[in-house]
Amino acid sequence: MTKKLKSDIMLILVTVIWGSTFIIVKNATSVIPVYNFLFLRFLIAFIVLAILYGKRLVNIDKRTFIVSVLVGTMLFLGYAFQTLGLKYTTASKSGFISGFNVVLVPILEAFFLKAKLSKTSWISVILAMVGLLLITTNVDLKINFGDFLTFLCAVSFAFQIVLIAKYAPSVDTISFATIQILVVATLSGILSFIYEKPTIPTNKTVWFALILTGIFATAFALTVQNTMQANTSATHAAIIFSLEPVFSAITAFLVAGEVMTLKSIIGGFLMLLSMILSEMPSKDKLRA
Repeated sequence: MTKKLKSDIMLILVTVIWGSTFIIVKNATSVIPVYNFLFLRFLIAFIVLAILYGKRLVNIDKRTFIVSVLVGTMLFLGYAFQTLGLKYTTASKSGFISGFNVVLVPILEAFFLKAKLSKTSWISVILAMVGLLLITTNVDLKINFGDFLTFLCAVSFAFQIVLIAKYAPSVDTISFATIQILVVATLSGILSFIYEKPTIPTNKTVWFALILTGIFATAFALTVQNTMQANTSATHAAIIFSLEPVFSAITAFLVAGEVMTLKSIIGGFLMLLSMILSEMPSKDKLRA
């Protein structure tokens, strides 16, 4: 198994985890405030990684720490803008606009990493966007304040993906991911204390969500993302991550009985097709 194939499989697994925990997070944040939940979720993730890899954190170098804080801030801004935007826009529009990072990533990758993208990559990106538009139903064309905030979320996540691609090959990825998680926990805690009334939950369902997302959807998923992205391009990773709403829709169907419309099924198929196409060697590469 090649490094690239192994990376793709692990990144797909991460996307499945993120998509399948959407309902769990939604239910939990209906009980406790959002930033309160994010603070506890990322704090649990940090504690787990600190216990497992404490020696690496003690020996972290200055450069790794600085770039980790930078990428962690982008990760936090993605969550913050997305959460705030949901107050002013619909969940379907939020899902579509958040996924717009699949178009922003190749642009940022070309600008910051001087990467020349093939025609195959651009076709994959376009297919992913069309599929995303179909699967996030009831998207209208009116732009409001919430849509703008959600667009900033997409920009933040795009920068996070590109920065990981830039720095992951040259740093200790475990420490890289752990400091990012600590940054999100810290900034979420600050916002929670300023705008919410943070509490320690007593609800077992909330604690189940916190432990599940803290360990698997955060500690494991972000560590894998940072490690495996070192073996692939930012654009390719973004195409894989764009499948999150597909897995979210499938989970909602299996767990909550939510009906998948024909439009959603077609959209999911196009997004899967975009990922398959992105795996194929382009004519540009074959000529080289």
